[in-house]
Amino acid sequence: MKMIVIMGSLCAVLAATGCAEGQADTPNGPSGQASPVELTNCGLPLAITAPPRRAIALEQNATEIMLSLGLADLMAGTSYQTDPVLPQLRPAYEQVPVLARLYPSREAVRAANPDFVYSTYTSGYAPDAAGSRADLARLGVPAYLSRFACENPADAIPTVSFDGIFGEIRDIAAVFGVPDRGEKLIREQQGRLDTARGTVPTSTPNATGQPTGSPSLLWYYSGTTTPYVAGHGGVPDAVSSLLGARNAFTDVSQKWPAGNWEEIAEGNPDVIVLADLTRGGDSDIAESKIDFLRRNPVTSKLAAVVAGRFVTVPGSSMDPSIRSVEAAELVGAGLRGFVR
Repeated sequence: MKMIVIMGSLCAVLAATGCAEGQADTPNGPSGQASPVELTNCGLPLAITAPPRRAIALEQNATEIMLSLGLADLMAGTSYQTDPVLPQLRPAYEQVPVLARLYPSREAVRAANPDFVYSTYTSGYAPDAAGSRADLARLGVPAYLSRFACENPADAIPTVSFDGIFGEIRDIAAVFGVPDRGEKLIREQQGRLDTARGTVPTSTPNATGQPTGSPSLLWYYSGTTTPYVAGHGGVPDAVSSLLGARNAFTDVSQKWPAGNWEEIAEGNPDVIVLADLTRGGDSDIAESKIDFLRRNPVTSKLAAVVAGRFVTVPGSSMDPSIRSVEAAELVGAGLRGFVR
């Protein structure tokens, strides 16, 4: 398999960049001269000879990892903002050019003259978005894809874990020659997880109001006629396990299966975790989900609905990212509040 080497800029194949094949700019990353880095990402070996200086992050999750590592000044663009940027990252975010409201086209990506592209989802490398990683490789541009979302499922990590998220942070920190920043960010995130886990009660009320050591959580993402809920292997499973709870649909193999209300009612979950989405679709925001659950004849009788045992988390925190720690904190706080 061809090895990809990070170049200081796109080569002449992009037209009028003046970069000769085999020529690389002098490393000038945030840590100065950096050691070469080799890693395998979703089946593709990447050799990084110098920290990128014109990186593009194709979604908010990737962008916020880069901003959390202090890499704003090395970003040539961002795109696909799904939620308000984390307040502490807003000043850095405003320094980065926004290439598109959703995904930028291949032409827009190439016009930004990147030397590295980073995407959380395979959709970022679709033909009508940035183009495939193979196409970018032919232009001399290494493209990183989240280890949970590889094009070939056999190359992906099938089950999301916080250690897996931390591994992705380490990869990006290594690419940019800032491993110490990566370890600092991981320590901060791990500390927050430890606090969330350590403050969760050992029992919460079940459907009959009696204490139970392992409350069941329905993670309700979107949809009314057909609800989409958390199945096995995603962030909700990782958070539930961390907090000593149980994802009500962990026995379903898909990460986000289509459910039905009768089956949900039969399971009668102890707590309902609601994704608060800002995209503007039917029942995307948490308040509209609660209103629907209280009006629907089937769900209105659920013990969690009757007792108001709802926890709201940002929808983006249900995807593997630095925001996933926030989901653990919010659900942990909710479980504490339900103790009688």
